Amino acid sequence: MISEFKLKSLCFVLLTGVLISSLLQPAIAATTEASELGKTLTPFGAERAGNANGSIPAWDGGYTKVDPSFKQGGTRPDPFAAEKPLFSITAKNMEKYADKLNDGVKAMFKRYPDTYRIDVYPTHRTSAAPQWVYDNIRKNATEAKLVETSAGPAPQGAYGGVPFPIPKSGIEVMWNHLLNWRATSIATHFRDYLITADGNPVLATEGKGIQEMPYYYQEGSAADFNGNYWLFRLLNQGPPIRAGEQILGQAYLNEDQTQTYVYLLGQRRVRKLPNSCCDTPTPATAGVMSFDELSVFTGRLDRFKWTLVGKKEMYVPYNANKANTAAKPEDLFGKNHLNPDYIRWELHRVWVVDAELAPGARHQLPKSRYYVDEDTWQAMLADRWDSSGALAKTLWTLPMVLPDVPAVAQLSSGFYDLNSGAWFMQGIFAGMSDQYRIVDRYKKSEFSPAAMAGQGVR
Repeated sequence: MISEFKLKSLCFVLLTGVLISSLLQPAIAATTEASELGKTLTPFGAERAGNANGSIPAWDGGYTKVDPSFKQGGTRPDPFAAEKPLFSITAKNMEKYADKLNDGVKAMFKRYPDTYRIDVYPTHRTSAAPQWVYDNIRKNATEAKLVETSAGPAPQGAYGGVPFPIPKSGIEVMWNHLLNWRATSIATHFRDYLITADGNPVLATEGKGIQEMPYYYQEGSAADFNGNYWLFRLLNQGPPIRAGEQILGQAYLNEDQTQTYVYLLGQRRVRKLPNSCCDTPTPATAGVMSFDELSVFTGRLDRFKWTLVGKKEMYVPYNANKANTAAKPEDLFGKNHLNPDYIRWELHRVWVVDAELAPGARHQLPKSRYYVDEDTWQAMLADRWDSSGALAKTLWTLPMVLPDVPAVAQLSSGFYDLNSGAWFMQGIFAGMSDQYRIVDRYKKSEFSPAAMAGQGVR
């Protein structure tokens, strides 16, 4: 017969075992899932296999073949220039493809039935990164987690790659978007245009920008990363009324630590912006776009509740290098939308994430839906609804193939205003002699208010 003491000891051991097992199960599950990276999953966490009918091919390493004619900073050639569209979607046949079109695209077909068109090309899964980025993603898969900060949940234990390659929530997908791979240090020369409702293009910004992602310093690690993941400084060269303006951004995982400064030409002084967030208009686009519309979505996540709807096949802009080969920005403009002749659409799997305004928060557009590419973790499309429930804006990006990095990056983006009929495009490189240049790491002082003051017009 078992004594009372032995019985209690046995119960204690059993309960302890159950407790330890329950604590270890999530870690074991995460390790098991992470082991599929590079196997059934790509190193980024996407499904490696194609779809059932072959219209989405298997990922085979991405596109890393650099054209011998390419010179750093110049126009990156269209690697698929010889291809012809498989078919075109118009207002007449859009219902046939409706399950693979977002609401914004459907609205554009209805609003401009005679001119709006989607040319669908063969799908190429070009996403790629250096091996050290893949290695970091594998570490992140088991070590990264969301922790609560004063500005909402943010990644901890992640570094040098998307933090959540096997996401379990909408906010994890959006953090992957914010921390997507696009190179470490970059210099750009670009233009932004507002196209009015009557089709008149107005130059909003011509600028030279420098940007850097400390999150992607190759020799760094999660242990010594201070949360400052993105740095940006822009000097306006035009239009003449704005020449000399500057804006500087220092983005942190905890958005309460993010700092944004402007150099005001009239005052000839550097000033800190009190609210560089969300639906506040950003000076980088002459106030036409809000901060959280840059690159489809940028900025703090705590303004919304995020819901992971799931994954589906969608037609999205992709491998859009042709847009940068245009002779001048105006070649890209139709009267009411982008010139369809320059825009390549492909069928890709995307994560669908809904954003609903958080309790107690405010925003001009309280509901949004984002479509995030499984291969690059970049938001390719988004739709935004106003407080009355009406679809107000549809946002898009033109991801370009950068085999010299290697990467697929969001060089250009914009929106269609479904109320006014005006539209906007930022980051236009067409016609620029020095476009998206990969450079050596900048000095930290380049992203300081003092650097703005030193370069300011006096």
